[in-house]
Amino acid sequence: MKNLIKLGLLTLTASFFSANASASCSAKLEANDMMQFNQNTLSFSKDCKEISIELKHTGKLPAKTMGHNVVVVDSANIQAVATDGMAAGIENQYVKQGDERVYGFSKVIGGGESTTLTFATNKLKVGGDYSFFCSFPGHWAIMKGKLEFK
Repeated sequence: MKNLIKLGLLTLTASFFSANASASCSAKLEANDMMQFNQNTLSFSKDCKEISIELKHTGKLPAKTMGHNVVVVDSANIQAVATDGMAAGIENQYVKQGDERVYGFSKVIGGGESTTLTFATNKLKVGGDYSFFCSFPGHWAIMKGKLEFK
């Protein structure tokens, strides 16, 4: 009987840690018509092989006038990637094609829409200085936050 109880507790413990590990590999992020994200830090476990960020645009304005996306880069590269993204245009989600400074990016969405960005973490280092931002022209200066990989 004691062995069955121990086995049950071990199973519960393993399930708990497994569920928490997978939960820390995804995040939900909201953006609005006031050019704001609802979070300024997204944290992920170093055990994640890939990260998913679900972006929901809670506003009402269309993508062509108040679109939002989420782009993940080294913090030092935000401005340069955003500047190159403006030239790339909306047809490229305001991200320069093939930009190796970008770890991942989502499509640009308008009010009421959602999208999910999923990317591999093999290039991220534990404790690295990473950020997420919106690359829609002019938004990057306000719409940005830290991405923690620890």
